[in-house]
Amino acid sequence: MSETKHSLRFVLDGEVVEVTNPGPTRTLLEFLREDLGRTGTKEGCAEGDCGACTVVVAEPGADGRLHARAVNACIQFLPTLDGKELLTVESLRGADGSLHPVQQAMVACHGSQCGFCTPGFVMSLFALYKNARDPGRVAIDDALAGNLCRCTGYRPIVAAARDMYRRAPARAEDWRLQPFGAGPAGDDEQHRVAALRALEDERLLAVERDGRRFLAPRDAVTLAELLHAYPDATLLAGGTDVGLWVTKQHRDLDTVIWTGRVRELRTLDDGEAALTVGAALSFAELLPTLNRHYPALEELWLRFASPPIRNAATLGGNVANGSPIGDSMPALLALDARLKLRSATGSRELALADFYLDYRKTALAPGEFVEKLVLPKLGEHDRLASYKVSKRFDQDISAVCAAVRLGFDGETVATARVAFGGMAAIPQRASGCEAALTGRPFDAEALADAMAALDDDFDPISDMRASDEYRRRVAKNLLKRCQREFLAGHAPEPRVYEYGRRRTA
Repeated sequence: MSETKHSLRFVLDGEVVEVTNPGPTRTLLEFLREDLGRTGTKEGCAEGDCGACTVVVAEPGADGRLHARAVNACIQFLPTLDGKELLTVESLRGADGSLHPVQQAMVACHGSQCGFCTPGFVMSLFALYKNARDPGRVAIDDALAGNLCRCTGYRPIVAAARDMYRRAPARAEDWRLQPFGAGPAGDDEQHRVAALRALEDERLLAVERDGRRFLAPRDAVTLAELLHAYPDATLLAGGTDVGLWVTKQHRDLDTVIWTGRVRELRTLDDGEAALTVGAALSFAELLPTLNRHYPALEELWLRFASPPIRNAATLGGNVANGSPIGDSMPALLALDARLKLRSATGSRELALADFYLDYRKTALAPGEFVEKLVLPKLGEHDRLASYKVSKRFDQDISAVCAAVRLGFDGETVATARVAFGGMAAIPQRASGCEAALTGRPFDAEALADAMAALDDDFDPISDMRASDEYRRRVAKNLLKRCQREFLAGHAPEPRVYEYGRRRTA
């Protein structure tokens, strides 16, 4: 087993904060409010939905620059902060007490009323400020999608998002060097990067309190060894689901093993025939590549979750979670994705279609974990579409999620992949529907047969999100919509914010 360390270290306002053996599942929000007295960060929902707890975490990237991302402090476990820089709303004030341009803009544009949600909005806008030079309305709306406000109606906050750049210091030739936060480092990004590089540590992070432990290995070999030693451990990826086990279900997790520091799980290989994705890469890191190769999935990924959730959640975690309503799985099933699984005894590869066995039950053996995902690229004659139906347009759990990939030989469907989430106890392909489409033109007759086959492919339940009859009807209508879009002679255009915002951005 690797050499261990029992303290985590991170940078806050230019100073290194060291915490020895914190509670393994103590949230960052609890630590900020109760230990540091930083009450600007609020608790609204404790599940990553409202954004009142939003903070920014910064890390050096491969380009040597500091990359800032907004995250939800309420479901982020404190030990995951090791080796990073943390910025809260208090961090943004200047050494002389002056406001950051983001805060100045919120004041000038009257972006705050009761003020409870304001710090979270400020931090989401700060992340946008650091990552985009001149964002349009779509980018602004997306950046704020994880923040809820019951007072302002959002218009003045959107105005502040546009105004904050006009308040940036004129002396900064490179807009990315404009004020990052407080502390001795000031605007010197390279100084901040150097401070974080000094915190880099190859040792296994192993913190323990009251008989419970948090383990963060650096490599896949150690991860496999730890899972072999602790077969009942909770494997933590982005924490967007596991965090709720603690904050909402009040579970005591005896052993947590975090994948976020494992090098092999953070790789991305853009090969000629397929993308090979490390299971611990966040959705935010993956999105540019995914959208480049699968543009028809853009809406799915944007509606999947808000930026603070996408900045933490991982594709591997979403897949391994096994939820029947995970939005990524239908698309991956339609792509014929495969999984590379690993344990202390070896590795194997498995088709995603064979991974799900029953409700929340997967083919993972004890001590085994998802190391990589292999996503085949589209062929020249492949057409891909995805659809999400939910009560709320943004960041809501799907009632039905669908993905369709058809490979054409002229007018004939040579291969068909039709997959659904929310229609069964597992994410599942519609085998009867696929058979009804294969070897035929995608015409009205084939469509009718394929829609009828869906009744035999699925026996959906009724729950709080939809009735079984509604799900059946929606599934059939989505297939009909897909046919109309495919026969129109072009790939479906992304429909995000189709009620005006995307097209007026």
